[in-house]
Amino acid sequence: MDNKRTQQLKALDRLLTIMDELREGCPWDKKQTFQTLRHLTIEETYELSEALLEEDLDGIKKELGDVLLHIIFYAKIGSEQDAFDIGDVAKSISEKLIQRHPHIYGDVSVVDDEEVKKNWEQLKLKEGNKSVLSGVPKSLPSLVMASRMQDKAAGIGFDWDSIDGVKEKIKEELCELEHEITQDNKEKITAELGDVFFSLVNYARFLGINPDDALASTNNRFRMRFTAMEEAAEAQHLRLDSLTASQWESLWQAAKQAVG
Repeated sequence: MDNKRTQQLKALDRLLTIMDELREGCPWDKKQTFQTLRHLTIEETYELSEALLEEDLDGIKKELGDVLLHIIFYAKIGSEQDAFDIGDVAKSISEKLIQRHPHIYGDVSVVDDEEVKKNWEQLKLKEGNKSVLSGVPKSLPSLVMASRMQDKAAGIGFDWDSIDGVKEKIKEELCELEHEITQDNKEKITAELGDVFFSLVNYARFLGINPDDALASTNNRFRMRFTAMEEAAEAQHLRLDSLTASQWESLWQAAKQAVG
């Protein structure tokens, strides 16, 4: 075993030891359960996501450490209940990876990553999953859920032949939305707007773009531009709630020039 791997294992062993000590001696750590940690884990995951979007390497390292701590914490609680420990967790994921990669650990041949994805979904069904979509958590944010469901459905062949079909579907859904708007039926308008969003997510998939990343990037740009407008308005002693349309447009264009 090379020296780098030895150092990595030593660092992980140190973290396991610290977790044991905290669980035994820290009043806060003693009280934690699977349920009390859950919302904190979600928060840490979003913080990691933000660091990834910003390509903040130091931040990614820090947030990965926080997520790793939660994994170690859950495994420690599991071991206290004689249910599983960190070794069981590592063994489980290792076995899954070997089973799901027969082109590496078996005699299956693949041409590209698309074939790998198709094999992955087929293997999951053979392992007992009742549906291709069963691995998509219902608690995911709606945009992420739509993307993951479409990925999985496409992985076993339920897909458009070309991007042209996807574009036509968007036009169709927009027409249906416009029709329901004229009928002023909120329930049907909501349903049709959802169909438009779903079709746009599919379009993003065909373009090779993650829709959640795209929207997150737009959100970030809007935040920076709007903040720049607020600062510019303050510098000019303008009240935001009394600006005219032309003043808003002027501030917006200036903000775009300033922050991109």
